[in-house]
Amino acid sequence: MIYTVTLNPALDKTVEIPGMTIDAVNRITTLRVDPGGKGINVSKVVKKLGSSSAATGILGGGTGRLIEAALDDLGIKYDFIYAEGETRTNLKVVDPVNHTNTDINEPGMLIPEDLPQKLLDKVLGKVNEGDIVILSGSIPRGCPTDIYRTWVTACNSKRVKTILDADGEQMQLGLTASPYMIKPNDHELSALIGRELNTKEELRQTALAMMDRYHITKMVISMGSSGALYVTADETVYAEGLKVPVGSTVGAGDSVVAAMAVAEEADMSLEEAARLSTATGAANVMCSGTQAAEYSTIQELMPRVVIHKLL
Repeated sequence: MIYTVTLNPALDKTVEIPGMTIDAVNRITTLRVDPGGKGINVSKVVKKLGSSSAATGILGGGTGRLIEAALDDLGIKYDFIYAEGETRTNLKVVDPVNHTNTDINEPGMLIPEDLPQKLLDKVLGKVNEGDIVILSGSIPRGCPTDIYRTWVTACNSKRVKTILDADGEQMQLGLTASPYMIKPNDHELSALIGRELNTKEELRQTALAMMDRYHITKMVISMGSSGALYVTADETVYAEGLKVPVGSTVGAGDSVVAAMAVAEEADMSLEEAARLSTATGAANVMCSGTQAAEYSTIQELMPRVVIHKLL
């Protein structure tokens, strides 16, 4: 079973403003609203890939109820804990003229300090050995900065595979607990080690060193339109990026995480996982907002994925 954890969910409002101009009145031409937050985005894609997940996290207020209603409509199972306050609303501005995607994200509500542990206890009461728990995204105010380290440690004690997709201090601290898999992008990996990594070989060598140091089994390094590296101790494959029409880049990384979780559940080879996740990421870039692409689109893209074995 796949579980997704979204500590700082959001209602994603995506608007299209052709030729957006600063310090001027701008007119919205299209608008869509989606349940969001990285873990929730993963659950949406897992559903489209024909698997199932249970989404959990912390919600608040009427916005939280809207997110649950949207998940009901999508047929996604969930079990959230509620806090006082209102779940944030994030604005995504797409400008098709200037080819830009701008995110304006609220910080999230302030949560009681005991709430993260209550949520962890709830999840630990459900998971079984071999399950997959995906920990991704920002954390709300009031949440300890080492929350992901705590979660990974607890999941490891139950032989549950964790996939960590965070950045900055949350990723750095989470690494020390040895998650099963991590998915930084090339810039995030560079920031983690304090120097710029410019080539695939530099990224690969850094990944191998980090995986050895922190006892991580798999790492996916996304590189935007340039594709991604998929690394284990025994092999590395590079999947070229697919050129597709861009609807929205928001959630593309979450799509890769979702595909990797589904591939792990199905015991796919690293090459098969790379092909699936590359096609899934590209298919979701073609969509507007943070909606998940249809599986038929992913299937059409999979034969186009070019894979190179680097080791």
